[in-house]
Order: sequence, then C-alpha cells, then structure tokens
Amino acid sequence: MELDCEGCAGCCVDWRPLDPAAAGSDRTGPRPPLDDAYDLVPLTRDEVARFVDDGLGDALIPRLFEPAERDDSVRIDGVDLAAVDGRPVFVVGLRKPPKPVAPIGTDEPRWLDACAFLDPTTLQCRIHDTDRYPRTCSTYPGHNLDLGAETECDRVEAAGGGDRLLDDEPPEDLPAPAFGPQALGATVFAYPDPDALDGVVARLRDGAGTADDRARFAGAAVGSRPGSLSVTRDRMAEARERAREADSWVGRAIGAWTERAGDDGERVALDRDARDRLVREIEDDGGAPGTPGWNSEV
Repeated sequence: MELDCEGCAGCCVDWRPLDPAAAGSDRTGPRPPLDDAYDLVPLTRDEVARFVDDGLGDALIPRLFEPAERDDSVRIDGVDLAAVDGRPVFVVGLRKPPKPVAPIGTDEPRWLDACAFLDPTTLQCRIHDTDRYPRTCSTYPGHNLDLGAETECDRVEAAGGGDRLLDDEPPEDLPAPAFGPQALGATVFAYPDPDALDGVVARLRDGAGTADDRARFAGAAVGSRPGSLSVTRDRMAEARERAREADSWVGRAIGAWTERAGDDGERVALDRDARDRLVREIEDDGGAPGTPGWNSEV
C-alpha cells in the first residue's frame, strides 16, 4: 500500500461541499449515525484513555446510531437508538471543527470541517508518528483494500484531486477491523445508564453537545471491558471528570475556529499569508505540536 497524501487530507476533511457527487457518503453498515460528521475515526478504548490521561479529552466526541432492522433499540429524547440489552451503543472519535483548509489538491482555502489535529497550513496531522496517532488512521485504507471497498483516495481521484492511491496491495499486518464480534467494549461501547441521557441525545443530534455530554461517553468508553457490557464504575467516573475538566490547546482551538468560521464551504476571506498567521495564532501559539512539512520524511 502506497499513498500520495501531500496536499490531500481527503480522509481528514469533510470535502463534500467541494464535490458532493464525488465525495458521496462515507457511511458503511446498516446503522445510520445520529450525526453527520464525515469520516469519523473510531478510537479504541485504550486510545480514548490515552487522550483523556494526556489532558486531551476535549478533542473527543461520541457517535450514536439509529437501529438497523431487527436491532435492539432504546428510545431517548424521541430518538430510536441502536442498543445492546437496552444500552445505547456508541463509538468515540475526534472532533471536527470548521477550519480554513484547501484539501484534495485545491488552491483556495475554504471553511470545511476538519480533524481537530489537522494542521490547516501543511495538511498534515499534528500527532502523526506519535503514540496518540489512532490505529484506524495509521492503517487506512488497508481494510478497504482488503475488502475491495471504495477508499477515500478513490473518491478524491474521482474529484480530480490527483493520483493518491499509488499501490493498492493491502498490508499483511492489518489489525482486526474496528467493527465486528470482537469490537464490543474495545471500539464499540454501550452506555450503561440510558436514563441519564435525557436531553443529551437531542443535543448531540443537533450538534449542540456540551463538554459534559461528550465527557460522559468518553468516561463510559474508558471504563468499558473488552468483550462485555461490563463497566468499571470508578474508572468511568474518573475518566469522565478528567475529560470534562480538560482545557487543552485542541479544545481552545476548536472554540476559536467555530467562532470565526464562515458558512460551510465558504471561501476564506483572507489571503494565504494572513490565513497562515491565523493558524499560528490559534493553534501553534496555543501549544499545538508542529508538523514537518512535505520536504521532510513523514
């Protein structure tokens, strides 16, 4: 598997406003997500715990699902949710605030939802090659290639974004996929207290989730036990509190970008130099780790 990622970030950015037909949908499986985030990366329990322990719990966001046919379900805030034994199932991913980016080979920055850790200037991940880099990101699009499924690289190429997938042979050392029988408690979690979610589900559906809303799911993920519905309550409560109290450069940058952003897909009313200065002010000066640029080995 060999990719050309320079100037792309198609798997990190919601570029549907640029070419809705080519972007299509990233939805897989029979359960529609409650939110509309594009290419949300499902984190493992240990990855969620690492972000929380590192004070980056404010970078996390849950995803709930509508039930598929014959699924168990639970109704909260007037919404039917996929469930296991009456407990809503969810995954935890990374938040995607609007950022001034020019992805998939385009030249003009626009306001597009992008991963909280994406550097808008270099279109590189700020946690690449660190122990925080999600497994799903490091192996993408290996599982798609292994299954013969469409990749984000294919979609970008269809949009005229250049040749991105240079070698489509899947890696031999692929880990188990994020979803499957082994995923419960490891990547797919079940919230243990559905009665506590009144109001929470409606806010998440409407994109108005609070820090406490997001933290309660991060806590439940960290407290989960792989292969079961069991949750260690003390571990769950501790992780929830740490996630709720997080005040990292990521969370502050998300707030700043959200406040400054124009409409989805709108051109950024700044020249390139001014945009780059704004990125440095909001992210780099706030404590974000740097990226090497494309003239370095990454």
